[in-house]
Amino acid sequence: MQIPNEKLKESLVKDGLIAPQVFDELAAESSRMKHDVAETLISRGIITQEYLTEVLGSYFGVQKAGLSGRAIDEQVLHLLPEELSREKRAVVFQRESDGLLGVAMQDPSDLETVEFLKRYLKSDIKVYVATADDLNVGLSLYTRGGTEDFRKLIEENVATSLRSRVAGEREASQDLPIIAIVDNLIAYAMSLRASDIHLEILEDVVLVRYRIDGVLHEILRLPKEVHPSIVARLKLLAALKLDEHSRPQDGRFRQTFGRDYIDIRVAIVPTFYGEKIEMRLLAATQRPLSFEELGMLEDTVKIINENIHKTFGMILISGPTGSGKSTTLYSIVSVLNRPEVNIVTIEDPIEYNIKYVNQTQINPAAGITFASALRAFLRQDPNIILVGEIRDEETAEVAVNAALTGHVLLSTVHTNDAPTVVPRLMDMKVPPFLVAAVINVVLAQRLVGRVCNVCIESYKPDVTLLELLKQQVKELGIEDRYAAPKMLYRGKGCASCGNTGFKGRIGIFEAINFDDEIRHLVISPEFSLEALQKLVRKKGTVTMFEDGLRKSMQGMTAIDEVLRVIRE
Repeated sequence: MQIPNEKLKESLVKDGLIAPQVFDELAAESSRMKHDVAETLISRGIITQEYLTEVLGSYFGVQKAGLSGRAIDEQVLHLLPEELSREKRAVVFQRESDGLLGVAMQDPSDLETVEFLKRYLKSDIKVYVATADDLNVGLSLYTRGGTEDFRKLIEENVATSLRSRVAGEREASQDLPIIAIVDNLIAYAMSLRASDIHLEILEDVVLVRYRIDGVLHEILRLPKEVHPSIVARLKLLAALKLDEHSRPQDGRFRQTFGRDYIDIRVAIVPTFYGEKIEMRLLAATQRPLSFEELGMLEDTVKIINENIHKTFGMILISGPTGSGKSTTLYSIVSVLNRPEVNIVTIEDPIEYNIKYVNQTQINPAAGITFASALRAFLRQDPNIILVGEIRDEETAEVAVNAALTGHVLLSTVHTNDAPTVVPRLMDMKVPPFLVAAVINVVLAQRLVGRVCNVCIESYKPDVTLLELLKQQVKELGIEDRYAAPKMLYRGKGCASCGNTGFKGRIGIFEAINFDDEIRHLVISPEFSLEALQKLVRKKGTVTMFEDGLRKSMQGMTAIDEVLRVIRE
């Protein structure tokens, strides 16, 4: 989005959102990272995407599209095919009274695309500006009508592949119908905002499932006969051994999707009926999310900001697999990524490539473990170290020593809540006095569905739900600060969210800021998990349930979703 930095700066300073010197510093940092300064401002939580859209609209003299609140004419929408719409990031959404076609674009300054659309549509157009989320509302309408087209396309390619009967794994991997099947499975998953694709070989069929907003959905079933060719194709793309069928293999490849790139992590394991494939879809061009975009409210952001700028100590994030811990770590690293600091990471696997950060993938076969890599990096003069996970005594010992000797150490620990991190470290033979000395903050988190802003509705909770909430509050021991909600929100379900009522996910958090009182308890002979839980509740620490409840009262998520993830 080509708005001059000086114009953006002028608007921000005028609205009191930033000091001129701070803007100049962030502009210089953006240039170093080869990022647009607007993206940096959004990821730092200084402005929102909606604010940027307002500024863009004002600068270019165009109106906001507001697709989420419009009735879109699907006949007009399909004047531009889905593939072109996604590639150009433009949605034709209405015919104006003067005969012009209304087109929503993320970048109204892209004159090349504007001219292309005029030629393709054989019509003059009126350009509107839209946020990425707003544009996705329009793009989602293609998916509603495209499901049957997708199935038909897959069926045609399956039939062609079965007729061709290509011999040999390498030849099968390069068979055009198989290439088309794999490409369409990935493209359709990306259009549905899926995070994972599962290809599961059963006794008589291949089951294809997508994980969308944390929930697995069965998409279609393929004949078992095409399974070897699909496996061979994905192995070829991920640079894996085509003739290896009895051992797990891991790889990755990059796929283009419109103007964006998607990194696809491939994990293949042998099962009873054949090899199962799991693909994780990672946006290669995605900017780091701001703490607010992750779902943190003001009090949580304050605790994190107070601690990430300390010069030593540990910042630990806890939660089960798939709870967004890595995304939070990357957001913290993006804030700390400055020219004057040396940041190193030890990950399993590396999920996102970060400029100016030294990232290492663990490889036990080559002797690179979390502990051994951490020891090696301590000789590389680091300021900040990210360790993917503290999972054993050796890693815990080296990590604690690093945090004690002038390094900031970021890592994750698998526990159900924030207080349990302390006894978990003690179980890994870290002495209580060291636990108390090194931890700065512990952040526990879960992911919940974000209520669709197109079909959101309010409702009054019934007696049964209020009783459930009271029971949860009693279990947590926070009855004294609980007030029953008078109004809650949910999504009715619409075309934009696939009739789920949710679109995207946000985090619910529990942050413990380690102060002297908590440190004294940790080293005390009277220490117990129960005593720590009572102390942090007494100090007013917001539990994950409370964080989820207040977000459901603000229309960010639904209380049913909060109760579901809290009890998992």
